[in-house]
Amino acid sequence: MASLKKVLSKKKYIQINLKKTATNHLEIKAKINGIKGRFILDTGASNSCVGIDLIERFQLIAEVSDTKAAGAGATDMETQKSENNSLEIGKWKTNDCHLVLFDLTHVNTALKQHHAKKVHGIIGADVLEQGKAIIDYDRLTLYLKRTKVNKAVPF
Repeated sequence: MASLKKVLSKKKYIQINLKKTATNHLEIKAKINGIKGRFILDTGASNSCVGIDLIERFQLIAEVSDTKAAGAGATDMETQKSENNSLEIGKWKTNDCHLVLFDLTHVNTALKQHHAKKVHGIIGADVLEQGKAIIDYDRLTLYLKRTKVNKAVPF
């Protein structure tokens, strides 16, 4: 029987390593607009997010949003949005990444209490769906399907 890695490689998937944190979250390194960051991979988050205090760091163009954010013990949080950003996860890339910006203090406080490193944001289901994601929890590996934007990037 062929391994998952071989099967997905033939189907033009890109392999990305994950790290399990002290809080049992899956951590992923990514670049937004060419700037490196640390993110939690969250299949339950509908949108990918970045801390609102990091707008300048990631060179985001923020716009007012009527949407309220909720999650991880916080509700009714004010948000902003930033559209059409570049996102690179390993060798996978998109130039059509829309982000929700809000205060991630509560997330990072909880991580700190468990001796885990602070994160810059969350990679959510929107990106996972766009990349036709497959997660191998046993091997801590994320697979994202190559898109036209990253088609020229070697596997």
